[in-house]
Amino acid sequence: MTRSTEIETDYLVVGSGAMGLAFADTLVAESDARITIVDRHGQPGGHWNDAYSFVALHQPSAYYGVNSMPLGSGIKDTHGVNAGLYELATGPEVCGYFSAVMRQKLLASGRVDYLPMTDYRGDGQLVSLLTGDETRVKVRRRTVDATYTATAVPSTTAPAYAVADGVRLVTPNALPHLARSDAPVPTGYVIIGAGKTAMDAGVWLLGAGVPADRIRWVMPRDSWLINRQTTQPGAEFFHDSIGAYARKLGAFATATDTEALFEQLEASGNMLRIDPSVRPQMFHYATVSIAEIEALRGIADVIRHGRVRAIEADGLRFDDAFVPVAAGSLYIDCTASGITRRPSVPVFAPDRITLQVVQGPLVTFSAALIAWVEAHMDDEDRKNALCAPFPFPNGILDFPQAELANLRHQVLRSSEPALRGWIRDSRLDGFGKVVDGVTPDETDKMAVLGRLREAMRPAMANLQVLAAQATGDAVTAAMA
Repeated sequence: MTRSTEIETDYLVVGSGAMGLAFADTLVAESDARITIVDRHGQPGGHWNDAYSFVALHQPSAYYGVNSMPLGSGIKDTHGVNAGLYELATGPEVCGYFSAVMRQKLLASGRVDYLPMTDYRGDGQLVSLLTGDETRVKVRRRTVDATYTATAVPSTTAPAYAVADGVRLVTPNALPHLARSDAPVPTGYVIIGAGKTAMDAGVWLLGAGVPADRIRWVMPRDSWLINRQTTQPGAEFFHDSIGAYARKLGAFATATDTEALFEQLEASGNMLRIDPSVRPQMFHYATVSIAEIEALRGIADVIRHGRVRAIEADGLRFDDAFVPVAAGSLYIDCTASGITRRPSVPVFAPDRITLQVVQGPLVTFSAALIAWVEAHMDDEDRKNALCAPFPFPNGILDFPQAELANLRHQVLRSSEPALRGWIRDSRLDGFGKVVDGVTPDETDKMAVLGRLREAMRPAMANLQVLAAQATGDAVTAAMA
């Protein structure tokens, strides 16, 4: 027999992943609101609960998580493919961090209620996944959808290709546990997918001692990748990060087309690619170190025939080819798209907030910024202008429009003094304090900032040209 109860709250946050927690954390800090958080998982962290154990952040821990609590120890790695750069929290570390955020920050505030293992059915209806009990929530302010752009991971996403009986297919989650299997040791490994998950699987296999010649990599599209050296926090990396940003704006201002733009960004140290002989056509803001690139270049058997249509008993079927694979090989599915691509909608509606990335690719910063705007502003149109959804790129032709949107949003937000001050002090922004800390006697750094300011307007103007050009190229390609 199910039970029914009724509760009231100012904000009902649906989803306790990174965005939901970052939003709630800032709203607690900036208002006196009461918040109820519901999630189908048994603990906070969203997709991190389902990710493979060796997953790690792409960019430094220093500006991930919630605004009020640092993630990590602020140290640099001394070994491995991230040596010399600031630490990258692993999946288990992120899950532990978000559990601490819930206990030590949100629940400790006395203004947050957390209902795990609970399904939101819409219209204020909650159902416990453990008991079936129903709860009706009266929401005084807004319902906050923190699941609209949820991250897809292989362990919870079925592959979009057929798999023959007897084929041994796993997700990366299974790799560290192969010793528990009664199956024979694989004769080889076939990674399917071109994104960061596939790169992580390759680096893990190599690091675990699998010879590169026993790994085959199905890469539907090559990708441009951000050089992690350019994302480092702190004054010691000023010329690597802020200097790289100035060089990036310079490329934005002068590139004649999108292909030339990426070539300039590669030449300036901003972008990397695994195979220098292949022109990548994909860009998803994945971030890697030079050491990771060098390791992945060791995998020479790269299969480029587009998307896999089927794994058959003796090999891989593509639209235009069949590639034999040795018996006993282990296939690793890394094809989940990561970002759930859904139509952009206004963040703020009369009784609803739909969390989306508004400063690409900073997921948690975006959610915290939305919360700050919600807490301090009343004009709905202005709020939506300041928090316009970021157009995440897929192919390289989308990149100019995405970066133009980022620059426009930064200029607009800088026109709000209080918001500008919050962004400068936010640990999730990454670089505000670094720039603010430059003193006039640091002439080399002042010169970089001068170049950055000088390039801003030309960069925005030329990005408009490149975006329009890319749109025309895309239309032409679609009609061909």
